[in-house]
Amino acid sequence: MMILGLVRWMQPVHGYDVRRELLSWSADKWANVQPGSIYHALRKLADEGLLREVSTEQVGARPARTTYAVTAKGEEEFETLLRAQWWQLNEGPDPFAAAFSFLPALPREEAAAALRNRANLLRAGIESMRASLGSEWVRTTKPVHVGWMFELWSARAEADMAWCERIAERIESGVSYLPAGMERAEGWSGWTDCAPPDGTQPDGEDAH
Repeated sequence: MMILGLVRWMQPVHGYDVRRELLSWSADKWANVQPGSIYHALRKLADEGLLREVSTEQVGARPARTTYAVTAKGEEEFETLLRAQWWQLNEGPDPFAAAFSFLPALPREEAAAALRNRANLLRAGIESMRASLGSEWVRTTKPVHVGWMFELWSARAEADMAWCERIAERIESGVSYLPAGMERAEGWSGWTDCAPPDGTQPDGEDAH
């Protein structure tokens, strides 16, 4: 959708300019658009009839540049994709959530320290976004809704940061990772305070 939308906005446009614009948006970080895949994606969209090649030009020894524009089919596809993202809630995979599901595999001290480190990284990102929001770069060179998007990312990061600090405190307090009575239930011996799956403690003593 990002590439199709940018061609629609900037057409007729070279792939180089699409790539440069996406990188200026840092779309590789938040929209899963990798710089190396942009030219391939443009050719694929053209093969599917969503884009059309307007012209191809070559200057000196530089690689030939193809200029693209959106077709009527591409307009329809963009509208469909756009509204699907506006009216649906889509949550992508989160590697941290996968790692957090194995919380008991880490010593409590390390888990709490890792969460506080994550909170510090989030705090730095929030400060950077706030600085961008107050900068002339955003105020005078970007559409207003770009600032609104920064506000959304900042709010999400603030919630994540507060959660990290709260959970780190709970881990350090020694709260059990399992409900009362479940610690001795079959199949759960490896889910308490970094105990290995065989039920022995890290120092070699049997779990009780």
